[in-house]
Amino acid sequence: MPAIPTASAAAAANPIFVLGHRRQGLLPFPCYPSSSPHSTRLPARPRAAAMSAEARLPVAPPAHPTYDLRAVIDLALSEDAGDRGDVSCLATIPSDVKAEATFIAKENGVIAGISLADMIFNQVDPTLKVEWLENDGNYVHKGLQFGRVYGCARNIIVAERVVLNFMQRMSGIATMTKAMADAAHPACILETRKTAPGLRLIDKWAVLIGGGKNHRLGLFDMVMIKDNHISVAGGITNAMKSVDQFLAKENLTLPVEVETRTLQEVKDLLEYAAGNKTSLTRIMLDNMVVPLENGDVDVSMLKDAVQLINGRFETEASGNVTIDTVKRIGETGVTYISSGALTHSVKALDISLKIDTELALQVGRRTNRA
Repeated sequence: MPAIPTASAAAAANPIFVLGHRRQGLLPFPCYPSSSPHSTRLPARPRAAAMSAEARLPVAPPAHPTYDLRAVIDLALSEDAGDRGDVSCLATIPSDVKAEATFIAKENGVIAGISLADMIFNQVDPTLKVEWLENDGNYVHKGLQFGRVYGCARNIIVAERVVLNFMQRMSGIATMTKAMADAAHPACILETRKTAPGLRLIDKWAVLIGGGKNHRLGLFDMVMIKDNHISVAGGITNAMKSVDQFLAKENLTLPVEVETRTLQEVKDLLEYAAGNKTSLTRIMLDNMVVPLENGDVDVSMLKDAVQLINGRFETEASGNVTIDTVKRIGETGVTYISSGALTHSVKALDISLKIDTELALQVGRRTNRA
């Protein structure tokens, strides 16, 4: 599969990353010219605050060597369309009807997925016109109308649920990430690989939109020595030594993180690093945040580990990270705080896409008269 563009290349080529195309045979709904008897002229309304796709500056998705956003969108659309297409639209909406629909936030949160929505609408029907009143990463409040889409009514409805499914999940992730990132400061908040299968790039994109940073994308872009590697290798020193030898042999330069669970493992790792040329870049301090019965946490072991490392390597706190504990953890001096809950336990942000009721009534009356 073709790789998605890198952030810089994609931004230079197209600020909304519209990589999509209309897939032959997927959408049975061509929208006929506006001179058709059932077409409806969109009512004039002020649009001064709207931002065109070209005017917005999006947060770029993480660069990945094999992941293809177009294929993910195609799969989602095909999952809905099956082998017949949208039989509800075929039965109720003439193919030449045009409509206007508005995005509405149903609760407060950080909006995410606007750039992806542009890609989906473009892939469903390149003639649809989309305008946004907010950017990815903006805070929206309940009841806010933050975007509009115009064009073939059938194709708007075909795209509707796929767009909302992605946007609601991404916005939920971005909302939680924003809250965690603000509380964790000056530490940076990271997600993990605990993402929805097949949607990792999209989940991690939402984290960036929410103000977090990405941990490794997969198994290929970072050496991460965890407890099972250490157990099989016969200890943390053996595992680190093996990694250094492997990278040297393969002539690879990759970031290297090692998971430590005790202060002794931290000391052993630092002793190895002091006496050897090593590729070690980050030390994970796993489960060194201890929950207390009163709901607070004991971060003393985490503080001790950070002091032992003393800035020689990046540090990452992991385990028992919640919105209630992350501030205490961030105050220990760790570089990063990782939380799987950002993506594995996300609560979607409620968003709706509503077709203009007055416009729909006009269409219905004209269709019935015809």
